Amino acid sequence: MWLRRGFSLLELLVAVCIVAILLSVALPAYQSSVIRSRRSDAMAALVEVAGRQEQRRFASGSYTDDLRELDYPDDPLLTDGGHYRITARACADSSIISCFQLTATPVATSPQSGDRRCAALTLDARGSRSATGSDPARCW
Repeated sequence: MWLRRGFSLLELLVAVCIVAILLSVALPAYQSSVIRSRRSDAMAALVEVAGRQEQRRFASGSYTDDLRELDYPDDPLLTDGGHYRITARACADSSIISCFQLTATPVATSPQSGDRRCAALTLDARGSRSATGSDPARCW
């Protein structure tokens, strides 16, 4: 009676091929999920900064384009994950006293800089949300 003590080369190759096929399907889906998660962090940071802008306007009568005046350590502000940089400026058709525009742009050294679908996210004092990239309508 002959006992087998392992796998044949053919069985091993079939197993490796199955794993490779599964990885080729799962890896892009995982990477897409990570990109969307980082984008959500940027959106949350934009909403938080907008809230502080509104508190400042209530207290002093105007918005600011210097995020340090909103008790952030730096201007531009780096998000918690370090993947986006947030800046503030006046709206194109108004002054900083009555309208702000916040923009979150990916940091150049971050893997998020490869996000072509939603490159930069924007939120203004009027609540308008926009984005640049290949599919800006689906970013927010």
